[in-house]
Amino acid sequence: MRKAFSMFTALFVMVLMALLAVFILNISAKAVKTTVVNYKKEQAVLYAKSYTELAIMAATANDSNVTNCANTITGSAVPNPSITADPANGIGYDIKVDIAYIGEGVSSCSNPLTAPGSVVTPDALHIIVDTFVRYKSSIDVDANSSQWITYHRRTLQKL
Repeated sequence: MRKAFSMFTALFVMVLMALLAVFILNISAKAVKTTVVNYKKEQAVLYAKSYTELAIMAATANDSNVTNCANTITGSAVPNPSITADPANGIGYDIKVDIAYIGEGVSSCSNPLTAPGSVVTPDALHIIVDTFVRYKSSIDVDANSSQWITYHRRTLQKL
């Protein structure tokens, strides 16, 4: 009778330890997933800031009174330069920047935002920079079924 009780006690302790190990592994897997999701989102924010600055630099480098206005900037980026960017499969980021001009004398640009009776002074030229950073979660098993996650940043800049 004593040997059977010891065996049942040992089995009960082993099952209890296995359940505890599964619980700990489940919690650590969720923590890793949350960390990866937060990392990818913060990378998207940083890429949006960088491409917004690039768009402002491109807009100031071109003369808006002639026809060489900067209107769109596109690109793809990956944090590790040794890896080829493939945003559709969850590797890297797809980035698109739209630039719209506000003010007098920007009618030569392809997307001017001039309104009659505008409050913008004639010597002031502004741009609206819309930056879209799209990416797919690299955690999903099937990248084709995962949806795009988009981070959008809008900036108004006086030139």
